[in-house]
Amino acid sequence: MSAGVININDADFDQEVLQAEQPVLVYFWASWCGPCQLMSPAVSAAAAKYSDKLKVVKMEVDPNPLSVKQYQVEGVPALRLIQGDKILASSEGVVNKEKLMSLLDNHLSS
Repeated sequence: MSAGVININDADFDQEVLQAEQPVLVYFWASWCGPCQLMSPAVSAAAAKYSDKLKVVKMEVDPNPLSVKQYQVEGVPALRLIQGDKILASSEGVVNKEKLMSLLDNHLSS
C-alpha cells in the first residue's frame, strides 16, 4: 500500500479511528481476497487525494475479529467511513475508484 494508508489492528482501532480528529476511511481486506487486490489502488488514491481531510487505514479481517464484528463486516473488501463513533458511510464488495471518490466527496465536502 502506498503512503498515507496506515495498517492497523484491533488494539489500535480506538486510538487510530475513534479518537481521530478527522473522518477515517477503514478498509477491511484479506490476503486471500482477489477483489481486495483490485480495490487497493483506489484506496491508495483516496488516501493521496484526501490527505488533508481524511485518514485512511486498512485492517486485515482474519487477525482482527473484534473490529470486524463491531462494524458488521460481512464480506471483503469492505469500507466504513467513520467519524467519532458514527458510521457516515458503509460499503461491501468492490467499488471502483470513481465510485469511491464520489462517496468521499459527498461526505467530505461539507
